[in-house]
Amino acid sequence: MTQNMTETVSLVTRIVQEVLTQSTSEKTGYLVPIGVSARHIHLTQEHVEALFGKGYQLTKKKDLMGGQFAANEQVTIVGEKLRAIENVRVLGPVRKQSQVEISKTDTFKLGVKAPVRESGNVAGSAPIAVVGPKGTIYLKEGCIVAKRHIHMSPKDAAQTNLKDGDVVSVVVDNERGTTFNHVQIRVDEKFTLEMHIDADEANAAGIGAGVSGRIV
Repeated sequence: MTQNMTETVSLVTRIVQEVLTQSTSEKTGYLVPIGVSARHIHLTQEHVEALFGKGYQLTKKKDLMGGQFAANEQVTIVGEKLRAIENVRVLGPVRKQSQVEISKTDTFKLGVKAPVRESGNVAGSAPIAVVGPKGTIYLKEGCIVAKRHIHMSPKDAAQTNLKDGDVVSVVVDNERGTTFNHVQIRVDEKFTLEMHIDADEANAAGIGAGVSGRIV
């Protein structure tokens, strides 16, 4: 074998080894269950009473992580062009600030320009009207498309060497083979490990119940 052939074989061998090493590293990424978050609304107690009646308290339908719950109560949300979406689920408990979370497809239906934001960051976001059985409220800001994120406990954060506010990528090895970039880490003692995406993202990536991704 000539020197040139030997060098070529050596180069090819090294490239193959690097590809195999990278593939193995990706396959051992930290697995995280993926949950699909439907459109919903968080309300202050003041707004709960404005929509459902004086002294009204939200009633629990289903427990969610972090002490939150899906309430039995639902509302209608209305964009500035008077386009509406009915049966939007209220999540409890009440918050200090009301917030509507929708998908990008919903923004087209409602005719609103809701920005992609982390939950709670509603400054300068889209206005929206909310209609309940006893009244209506108008939010000058508060309608967002929720930024994809991962809830995790401090233990999970330690195992992945991540901290609250970090941004990662998550690979889903299904038939669509999707990589989600710009996924924000949210760490709290009350959280259990789960990545949250909206219905648009789930449909585009072919993600249903029981699907997990790998943090890479």
